[in-house]
Amino acid sequence: HHPAPLVFHQLLLMSEAASKLSLGTSGITRVSPPHPEWKAPEPQPLPFAETAFKSLDPSAKETGNLYPLCISSVVPRPIALTSTLSADGVQNLSPFSYFNILSHKPPTVAIGICRKPNLEGDAGKKDTFANIEATGEFVVNIMSDWFVEAANHTCGDFAPEDSEMDIAGLHPLPSAVVKPPRVAESAFHMECRLKQVIPLEDDAGKPTTDIVIGTVVMFHVSEGVYQPTPSGSHAVDTALLRAMGRMGANDYGRVTEVFELARPARPGQ
Repeated sequence: HHPAPLVFHQLLLMSEAASKLSLGTSGITRVSPPHPEWKAPEPQPLPFAETAFKSLDPSAKETGNLYPLCISSVVPRPIALTSTLSADGVQNLSPFSYFNILSHKPPTVAIGICRKPNLEGDAGKKDTFANIEATGEFVVNIMSDWFVEAANHTCGDFAPEDSEMDIAGLHPLPSAVVKPPRVAESAFHMECRLKQVIPLEDDAGKPTTDIVIGTVVMFHVSEGVYQPTPSGSHAVDTALLRAMGRMGANDYGRVTEVFELARPARPGQ
């Protein structure tokens, strides 16, 4: 038996894998700022011929549904693919784009979890919030483009006893501090404990959203994206992370260009 064909096949597979990795990780291009010659306080006006603004009062009945406006204007939004467990140990996974990190000391995240429309009381609570309220624990997994279809599938209207992770073909990893599992396909995980819930109500006093504030008690960073800063601080290579952002409607987006702008020096320095 001649081993050459097998060796060649293995080399071919390795080459194809390297090619795919190269294509994926080279998706971010470093470019110049849009206006590299700009000097303060030169004007930078709106680029539209129409200069008028449409003013919308959220409390006015005629304003109507503000959801499309909010999600199409505040973009791109980071996505918290959030893993929780019910009090009975049933696993839940769902993405939320009303999300961000609020502080690094202590590391703190916030997720806005809207209530289900037309349902009152506990029935209006999404499984994610009900689980966090019951257990005080959750895991935020950052969504990247290599598993975006599976991650998006978890946002379906599944029954509380269904495991979205199983349904979507994603895989659990044990957490170190909290009980909800991490998502193996994600390259960055934050284990969190509930710090505070801020309930929001509409003008009629009906609960509409619960803002969950959590303290990060453990980070997990894939070695594939881990990239310390020149000074040795922990950091992630954002080009390798390939994180997804949420846009308007059903649209997702990803960063394809970056440019650097230094902070201005204080006057006199």
